[in-house]
Amino acid sequence: MTSVRPPLTVAYFSMEMMLETDIPTYAGGLGVLAGDLLRSCADLSVPAVGITLVYSGNTFSQTIHPDGTQSFTETDWQKMDQLIKLPDQITLTIAGTPVKVGCWRYDIVGISGFVVPVYLLDTDFPENPPWVQNITRNLYGGGGDIRLGQEIVLGFGGVAMLRELGYKDISTYHLNEGHCAFVPLALMPEHAYRDAEVRQLCVFTTHTPVPEGHDKFAYDLAYRMCGSLLPWHIKKLATEPSLSMTHLALNLSRVAFAVSQKHQAVSEHLFPGYKFSHITNGVHHRSWTWPHLQNLYTQFFPGWDNDPSLLKFAPKVITDDALWSAHMAAKKDLISYVNSHFKNPAPDLMFDNDTLTVSLARRPVAYKRPLLLYHDLERFIRIGVGNLQIIQCGKSHPDDNVSQDFVKQIVSISQKLRGILKITYLENYSPKIARLLVAGSDLWLNTPRRPLEASGTSGMKAALNGVLNLSVLDGWWLEGFALAPQAGFPIGPSDPSPTAGSNDDVDADDLYNQLQNHIIPLYYQHRSYWIARMKQAIALGGHFNTHRAVQEYLKLAWQPNLS
Repeated sequence: MTSVRPPLTVAYFSMEMMLETDIPTYAGGLGVLAGDLLRSCADLSVPAVGITLVYSGNTFSQTIHPDGTQSFTETDWQKMDQLIKLPDQITLTIAGTPVKVGCWRYDIVGISGFVVPVYLLDTDFPENPPWVQNITRNLYGGGGDIRLGQEIVLGFGGVAMLRELGYKDISTYHLNEGHCAFVPLALMPEHAYRDAEVRQLCVFTTHTPVPEGHDKFAYDLAYRMCGSLLPWHIKKLATEPSLSMTHLALNLSRVAFAVSQKHQAVSEHLFPGYKFSHITNGVHHRSWTWPHLQNLYTQFFPGWDNDPSLLKFAPKVITDDALWSAHMAAKKDLISYVNSHFKNPAPDLMFDNDTLTVSLARRPVAYKRPLLLYHDLERFIRIGVGNLQIIQCGKSHPDDNVSQDFVKQIVSISQKLRGILKITYLENYSPKIARLLVAGSDLWLNTPRRPLEASGTSGMKAALNGVLNLSVLDGWWLEGFALAPQAGFPIGPSDPSPTAGSNDDVDADDLYNQLQNHIIPLYYQHRSYWIARMKQAIALGGHFNTHRAVQEYLKLAWQPNLS
């Protein structure tokens, strides 16, 4: 074991964590947010570490065919290419089997050189039986036993590995979602199984606004897999019918957070009797600002890279010409990228720099309503011809037929409208493509079914680059629109209900009205007002960033002895 390390303010546990685009340790917003928070910890010199898993399974690239069907090609990724293999190992007992757990390290280096290490746990060793090796094969992969195995390794293995690495003095263990709820159980033996002592060490953040998204395991499976790792009163902590990971986290954390103000109300509805606070998510400003905009901000806000709150002065400081020039440079980068991906370039397919460009880039699942823009196709055509060009993207899982069908329908619509209205669906959506989209688009479209957008961060990234939002009033945009109504446009009403009930007809009608009566005339006929709104969007970036979120966590969650 290494020597004892200096005290930590927080050990941040998350089942997924986006470190780099091509390191397959994340699936979506949960992992991207975790990575951004730790990047801000590094910038702000917060003594922190990240704990997650590393995955050794197959990764896939996506090919979208002319008929909208998809094929997936296995790609090669080797842990040793981007991670440091450490000699430290621990042993867990899972399902009565000794399990060897190893560790890899990735360093997040802040703007001043401060390092936040991320430790990635691994069971892919030849000494382990095949089913154990599969625990860290694919993120969220396999059946209930594999999923439970991953959460055992993350929680019990994560705490044991921290001790093996020499981390003894840790003020707070942060559980990012219920996947991490075994962390407080792992702390129990160190505190004589006194719940109150363990509770003071842990805080919890939930990101999930639907009951189905919260992990539950049958107790026969839990006892078979966990054995003596489960305390005698586990059913008191994790509910009687089944082992609820979220209830376990709630009962053993000193404070629980939702990720937006609306999500706080939704969470308290889902878990009656529990009190939540909220810290609205943010994005790491330097990671998501396109170079042309970075240069602009450096010119007008020296020190913005250290202090993103300076962006709140954008409406008073940035000149129209400088902002439009930077935006058009980013837009040209995006349009060039889009046009380079047409397999048979033709004038009726090629995008141009002058047309109002609308982007919608989300994982294609039902609650995100990726087809809402085409709800009334005839009306959409009347509004859009000559006025709009549409970019959509989002990567389906190879086994998700529903998601693939959404993509197929969008491609079919794009083919139907060929020569009439330009629509494209980009392959292999990734953070690299997202950075280009959130900077080069003119309008960022988001159409989730309220209140199922717990927070959402893609719109924050767009605003950070001066791109206006057109979004359902849910999650972060409910707060963002209240702070700066000129930073974008709402879709549908502000519905206080904590349960899903959005009306597609109503929302689509409002979406079309916003495009036809406000957005298109403003973009083409009142450019100076459009640019003024872009500045309001940038000002939102001064608030919706992970520097602010980390500072709030420091104040409200990560200091010891908080009640």
